[in-house]
Amino acid sequence: MKNDDVVLALRGCAPYIHAHNGRVFVVAFGGEVAQSPDFDSLIYDIALMHSLGVKLVLVHGARPQVDAELAARDISSEYVDGLRVTDPPTLDCVKAAVGKLRMEIEARLSTSLASTPMGGARLKIAGGNWIVGRPVGVRHGVDMQHTGDVRRMDVPALRANLEAGRVCLLSPIGYSPTGEIFNLRAEDVATAAATELAADKLIFLVPSDPARWPLAEDTGDAGQLSLSDAERLLREKGDALSPEDRGCLLSVTAAGRGGVKRVHLASMAGDGALLRELYTRDGSGLLFHADEDYEATRDATIEDVGGILALIQPLEDTGVLVPRSREQLELEIGNFSVMVRDGLVIACVALFPFTESQAGELSCVAVHRDYRGKARASILLGRVEGEAKKQGLKRLFSLTTHAPHWFIESGFKQGTVEDLPVQKKRLYNYQRNSLVLIKNL
Repeated sequence: MKNDDVVLALRGCAPYIHAHNGRVFVVAFGGEVAQSPDFDSLIYDIALMHSLGVKLVLVHGARPQVDAELAARDISSEYVDGLRVTDPPTLDCVKAAVGKLRMEIEARLSTSLASTPMGGARLKIAGGNWIVGRPVGVRHGVDMQHTGDVRRMDVPALRANLEAGRVCLLSPIGYSPTGEIFNLRAEDVATAAATELAADKLIFLVPSDPARWPLAEDTGDAGQLSLSDAERLLREKGDALSPEDRGCLLSVTAAGRGGVKRVHLASMAGDGALLRELYTRDGSGLLFHADEDYEATRDATIEDVGGILALIQPLEDTGVLVPRSREQLELEIGNFSVMVRDGLVIACVALFPFTESQAGELSCVAVHRDYRGKARASILLGRVEGEAKKQGLKRLFSLTTHAPHWFIESGFKQGTVEDLPVQKKRLYNYQRNSLVLIKNL
């Protein structure tokens, strides 16, 4: 990588480094991920996130490891509703498989060789009897025995370790006050941890590619869904998913209902999936957001001035828009509407009313280059038209040198300078020679 590329990459992810610093993330992955050739890379990325100030809770599964242990002992498993019936012989296999895998994960997290990306990481790993479990009981007439679910988490212990700078590692094992051991679903452990800790993010790493799941067809241009849409699609298309993927998605919606605002699904198929998902704006997997304003259109505020300036400056530099100073924009900010995506101003528009002429100027229409082609400018135009009608305006006009076809396709017709309000006619720049476009409301 060239030095310039490094600088651009660091600057590009800087907003997320700042946003994620000090936040609590729960990262869950199954035993299949632990068997992946890319697992070492995942460990390196986890160490990097920790060094960037993220407070991490890791939850690992162990389904294939348990299957291997059962096969080695010639023990068969019975499943009910997708849950393994854990009788005493099976529980012995669970303890052996989980214990072995946990030690392997801790060993990899302890790596600090200078020749690896873990050089100087010095991660401290913490674990304990933080999961209080309870028996699932009888399902469809079958006693599930040592199969359990999460009753509660020892949140104070988890928080104390996170505040001390440790990475908390949770295994899919729960303990009862009577000393029993329960086999838990890793997805349930992760959901409970994220919910009870009020985590900022819950991330599931899965072997398949969520971007290719049937429900991903409805996730827009950057793979994001509101929680309500996710629940609807789960009902409509969930049967097309594998039992493992459907179970993961059920945990996603449960976490959202439990108050976790952002839940991510990322594939382990490619190197660096976790970093791409968390440190780029559009990620690499699927994002489920409980906050409905993940992408919102609203009135601009003074806090949006910097974002608008960054958005319109490239268009000013090429002559598409007339330059505006920060001082001018601050004075005019009440005339602007913005479209914001995850904190970034991705589109803007302004309406300047000329009340005496019952006309309004549609101005400063701009869409971020990464988000064009999705009718966002048309959405903002509709917002402006509605506002203009509320103000009693009868027509909109706009001056443009570069995009007349978009205006014509949006119902504008070409006019002349003489059609402009008197105040605007006096300010018309004949050197710029902008086209006058008018739309009756």
